[in-house]
Amino acid sequence: MESIKNVPVHVSIIMDGNGRWARERNRERVFGHSNGVESVRACVEAAAEEGVRYLSLFAFSEENWARPESEVNTLMELMMKSIAEETDSLAEKGIRFIALGNLSRLEAHLREAIHGAELKTMPPEGKEPRMTLIVFLSYSGKWDIMQASAKLAQEYSSHPQDLASAPMSELEKHLVTAGIPDPDLLIRTSGEQRISNYLLWQCAYSEFLFVDKMWPDFRKEDFRAALAAFSNRDRRYGKVK
Repeated sequence: MESIKNVPVHVSIIMDGNGRWARERNRERVFGHSNGVESVRACVEAAAEEGVRYLSLFAFSEENWARPESEVNTLMELMMKSIAEETDSLAEKGIRFIALGNLSRLEAHLREAIHGAELKTMPPEGKEPRMTLIVFLSYSGKWDIMQASAKLAQEYSSHPQDLASAPMSELEKHLVTAGIPDPDLLIRTSGEQRISNYLLWQCAYSEFLFVDKMWPDFRKEDFRAALAAFSNRDRRYGKVK
């Protein structure tokens, strides 16, 4: 494949289709989740190789807590295992890891593992990471806007008359993604064409790409094909060119 001319700064992926992929093989849903880990590894490598600065992955939504307890427990165990196995490699490659969402709902040992991975992959002072890998856990776009709104209201509680004229940046600084560029490209696998309560504020001007492949089958060539498709998009942000 030819080199990508217009590489997006931030690529985000809704990793969908694990359960259906497993069902097609007469296996339990968790089999799909386990095989999806290799797709994560492939996309992280491809993103770093192509010069993407931020790669974010929607791993577990607030709504996913309603899934069967056995599946939730397996997903959390898989997250622990992945953190343990991948942290050293990420640090060696200069890739920073962070997790965002309503992390208070996670068990303490998982929060501790996440914090340890974040510290271990943090670049030295004054040095930028090669790439930042963001994993969204226990996250929903509506929850994010609500928690940011509550913080904004508290901030303006002593002078509420000024809230009506506050710029949008005042709310953005309270979103969990504060300081992170909005996604340029949002990819969703498995053929579904919706964003499922994900980054509702941040994806206002993202380019969307829906692909038919299930997440466990998504590999480097698919990621690079998505970047190539993005490079041909004409982004106007509501303006006229």
